[in-house]
Amino acid sequence: MTNQLPEAISTAVPYVQAPLVYKGKVRELYDLGEHFLIVVTDRISAFDYILTPAVPDKGNVLNRMSVHWFEETKGIVANHLVHADVDKLGGYATDKEVLRDRVMVTKKARRIDIECVVRGYLTGGGWRQFQKTGAVNGIPLDAGTRKNARLPQPIFTPAAKNDVGHDEDISFEEMQRQVGAELAEKLRDVSIRLYEYAHGRLKERGIILADCKFEFGLLDGELILIDELFTPDSSRFWAEENYALDIEIDSMDKEPVRTYLANSDWDKESEPGPLPEAVVAETTKRYREIYRRITGAERS
Repeated sequence: MTNQLPEAISTAVPYVQAPLVYKGKVRELYDLGEHFLIVVTDRISAFDYILTPAVPDKGNVLNRMSVHWFEETKGIVANHLVHADVDKLGGYATDKEVLRDRVMVTKKARRIDIECVVRGYLTGGGWRQFQKTGAVNGIPLDAGTRKNARLPQPIFTPAAKNDVGHDEDISFEEMQRQVGAELAEKLRDVSIRLYEYAHGRLKERGIILADCKFEFGLLDGELILIDELFTPDSSRFWAEENYALDIEIDSMDKEPVRTYLANSDWDKESEPGPLPEAVVAETTKRYREIYRRITGAERS
């Protein structure tokens, strides 16, 4: 039995009794005074639309995976996680079973408005940039580099965050101008260390970490990792058995949803209709499988 949030009801009422600070496509942020509370819903988005119905267990998987990685990487960089125990929320949680496994109490940090992207393989948006310019975020690559090829070393390709619309790819030099040279270098170095650590850990499990993104904040002058970490929504995972050059590799995430929409008669300009039951079920299966392969634990 999953603890999926009813789609039609915001978690602001009646599941959480605290001021709602921010409602994103998937996550909701509440103010607990000293800390924030993040609730990860089962909502799913694609092509800038929030789709229906929600995907059972998606929020549980995303939250539990972030908690797993925050614990594993705290020796590399501090993070915002205080705890993920719904039983410690007291009166803030009015239905603990609905919220179980999908909450995270976090420190309050000032977000740095840069999305820190690390690419270990040339694919996705990086490949599209390379085809046009021979470079990714201003970093030149060998002209013969093929789609999905592993790069000689991971590259740091930041983006300026926009709360409305898409984030904007920027060069490292532009990032230095925006946040300062010292902080930019620290963000780059920590991001690459995190990528290299997770790439090695995932390789042991037959998974390739193609690329990933991080968000950071400042708390009392200290750099800390915030938001989520190495989830299917923030990272591109490939099963090693599916890896090949020059093709579209089926990533271990919401690919069934994207494939369905891309092959449907949806006009890409109006609200898409409900997802078929089979697509929702396959997407839930994908999220459960990546969680199992990464952590060794099942999600019931």
